[in-house]
Amino acid sequence: MSDPAPLSAIDETIERCLDGDQAAWEAIVRQHWRKVFSVAYKFTGKHDEAEDLTQDIFIKIFRSLHTFDRRANFQTWLISVSRNLCIDHYRSVRKERETIARDIDSREMADASRPEPGPLAGIERADQRELLRLALSQLAPTLRSAVLLRDIKELSYQEIAAQLDLPEGTVKSRINRGRTELARQIKRLQEAGLSTPRRAAVGRRDLRPNGA
Repeated sequence: MSDPAPLSAIDETIERCLDGDQAAWEAIVRQHWRKVFSVAYKFTGKHDEAEDLTQDIFIKIFRSLHTFDRRANFQTWLISVSRNLCIDHYRSVRKERETIARDIDSREMADASRPEPGPLAGIERADQRELLRLALSQLAPTLRSAVLLRDIKELSYQEIAAQLDLPEGTVKSRINRGRTELARQIKRLQEAGLSTPRRAAVGRRDLRPNGA
């Protein structure tokens, strides 16, 4: 009986990853990060959003590494999985943009006016709801989801991490970045004179969500 064929370099690295070798996984990420980022950037058109999406893609690739058919080319498989995940992301973003007005109802907007850390604390009640919707629509989807879940739906960091399937540290980072960007967008809209629903409606045609 002949000996089994020796493992290729990538097969050996994958075996080490599946055995829990963190260094082997980091080697795969370093080698393929630029390729996956390039795919993500083509879908998002924004550097920060593409970085977040690339990180999400690698997390999902790691979890599905055991499904890779060793007879296939690893890089081809990785790019194919990346494209499929980007398509799923694009569809979810489009759906989120279509339903954002329904996600933020009048009662939730009223709750958002209560004093608390972050830019939502400065938003008044009924006459500022449209301003908040417009400002939120300008955020990258990853940042908007984090802010909505934390400051509108008032979920804990742990609950958000579980819902988004992300490490808690990444969730906290996105919330902080999202709050900063939301404050900047609110200020920009106010300076543009879009501080009331009536004015916001007039100016809506000139305000397109990021990545649209």
